[in-house]
Amino acid sequence: MITRQRLAAGVFVLLAALTAGIAVPSTAVADETTATAPKVNLLLDVSGSMRAKDIDGQSRMSAAKQAFNEVLDATPEEVQLGIRTLGANYPGDDRKTGCKDTAQLYPVGPLDRTEAKTAVATLTPTGWTPIGPALLKAADDLEGGEGTKRIVLISDGEDTCAPLDPCEVAREIAAKGIGLTIDTLGLVPSAKLRVQLSCIAEATGGTYTSIEHRDELTDRVDQLVDRAADPVVVPKAVEGTDACAGAPTLTSGLFTDREEFNQQRWYRVDVKPGQELRASVSVAADRDVNPHYGVLLRAVTVKNREIVRGEAAGNGRTDVISTGLRYPKAEAEDEEDEDTAETVCLQVTHSYAPAGGVKATPGLPLEITVDVVDGPDQATDVASFGLGRGWWLLGVLVLVGFLAGVLWGWLSRWRVAVWRTN
Repeated sequence: MITRQRLAAGVFVLLAALTAGIAVPSTAVADETTATAPKVNLLLDVSGSMRAKDIDGQSRMSAAKQAFNEVLDATPEEVQLGIRTLGANYPGDDRKTGCKDTAQLYPVGPLDRTEAKTAVATLTPTGWTPIGPALLKAADDLEGGEGTKRIVLISDGEDTCAPLDPCEVAREIAAKGIGLTIDTLGLVPSAKLRVQLSCIAEATGGTYTSIEHRDELTDRVDQLVDRAADPVVVPKAVEGTDACAGAPTLTSGLFTDREEFNQQRWYRVDVKPGQELRASVSVAADRDVNPHYGVLLRAVTVKNREIVRGEAAGNGRTDVISTGLRYPKAEAEDEEDEDTAETVCLQVTHSYAPAGGVKATPGLPLEITVDVVDGPDQATDVASFGLGRGWWLLGVLVLVGFLAGVLWGWLSRWRVAVWRTN
């Protein structure tokens, strides 16, 4: 009897352990999936101007509601979606109060389509257009998690809460390095609205779209929500220094930083013998700058001896310029030195200059790619004598010069001999 009780107890304990063993990984997987889930926050303008009936014979608000319902039906299951409004609740004339009128209509999270549609159906065009304050709140709604983050702003008018410039707000959000993209859609836009919404989008690497029909609105919002579900590499925020000493050490990956005008940024990368460093940098002009600019990426030793450089220039026709470099580290001659890494300092400088009246802060966005891979066979040290990749060219020039000198000397002596004979 005692033996049977012990056997039963043992089986019970074993089943409990197996159940716990199965449950814990499932919970861990669920938590990990939630942490990496893409997030989208739809930011809708519900100001009084949305009453205008100029989109396919219906009001802008009605067109937006219909578009939202279709988008909610098509939202992928893995996307966590939220809806925030601006100008939806305060109908008065007090500017200070109107510029605080933004609210989370549906929280960012797993989507309950019925609940979200019910919330959208209650919206009525009401008040002001506080785009800047709403963007700040919308960014806060997306905090946490490691997945992609996207705000889709839909508006039919300019911000009415200056001096809090929405474009400056977008730059501040981008400067946080949280990988948040803002896409903007302008309903029946004017020239000023187009400029403002384009600036907001460009500051975060997003897109601007002009909308004049309901089907266009539905298709574009649907595309942006679907795009959030696509796997992307989110750059890691890093802060460079003004000198190599104390600069952050980067490993292989994608990084983002900000560099002000007339500033330089330094980073460090460890390269072992037999490896090759491949680095590139892109600098984007997210505000008005003067034409004719350039970017320089240098790799130097800790003693400030240049190894190799990459540089590029622009003339105002493009907002982004990029350059890169490669540095193969030769194999170690002694086995003891095989694991001894060399610290390479990367320096980024640019010659952008702000146009008149443009704010200098935050700095222009940088995107830095670092890749440390196995080097090519029989790699040589391109830092030899500080000549970089010009070492082989110098050798060729020396050899050609020597041969040319010998040939010229022989020809001169032959001509002198012929002259004497004649």
